[in-house]
Amino acid sequence: MILQSQTAIVTGCARGLGAVVAQTMWREGADLLLIDRPQSALSEFRESLAASRPQQQAHAFPVDLSDPSAPRSIFAEARRLWPRLDILVNNAGIQGPIGMVAENDWHAWRETVQIDLLAPAELCQLAIAWMRQTGGGRIVNLGGGGAAGLRPNFSAYATAKCGLIKFTETIAAEVASLGIRVNSIAPGPMNTAMLQEILRAGKDHAGAKEFEQVSKQVASGATDPQVAADLIVYLASEQSAGVTGKLISAVWDRWRTLHEHAAELSASDVYTLRRIVPADRGLAWPDA
Repeated sequence: MILQSQTAIVTGCARGLGAVVAQTMWREGADLLLIDRPQSALSEFRESLAASRPQQQAHAFPVDLSDPSAPRSIFAEARRLWPRLDILVNNAGIQGPIGMVAENDWHAWRETVQIDLLAPAELCQLAIAWMRQTGGGRIVNLGGGGAAGLRPNFSAYATAKCGLIKFTETIAAEVASLGIRVNSIAPGPMNTAMLQEILRAGKDHAGAKEFEQVSKQVASGATDPQVAADLIVYLASEQSAGVTGKLISAVWDRWRTLHEHAAELSASDVYTLRRIVPADRGLAWPDA
């Protein structure tokens, strides 16, 4: 029960990874404000949690993050419910248009950036404004999806996620002295609706390499979302004290003991986005 009596907002939690995250946080004792688009699944999910532990609070707030007013509506509801916020998990995201940018529907491209970058950024802003008044808190943002590597034909998603990760690094430095920790994670490929979207798009839009890779991931079962959920809970708890401003892979990084290296991490650029220079790749180019 490492999150006992902690209050937490989790976005995009009616299905997929978000549902697993919310269930895991619930088992660890957190009171939850569940955010997703208006749908019966959100209410049913809240009811299933509440029935399992009547002593905890589970609230559902249906809202569409493509609406620019959504973040403030969410925080108005959270402030109505609770005197403080301990945890924000920005999990909600959409794939957006798949294919060459010149052929993308630009309204859909902008909507992707709104949902995947602008909404979580504003939720972070509102969370920090509240957390600094009440003694601190933890924020976890969902990255991945081409943020740290090349991903042609997914320009909206990759751009938004890369922006969110750099935003995470930046604000983590701003609020480090306020008792607020901010991290992002790369959850790894999970067999969710997003992977199915890629398969439906086909090779012509997604690209042969992406399509074949996703096909193999789906066939093999891809990554268990519980691994990413456990990482999020770790970062949302005091177990990860001292770890902030990092992009951590649920699959590839040995994250369960990161707190043992907090001092080394804070003094380094490990697990951050950075520019690669010739020397990093063993290239001895002469000075210009």
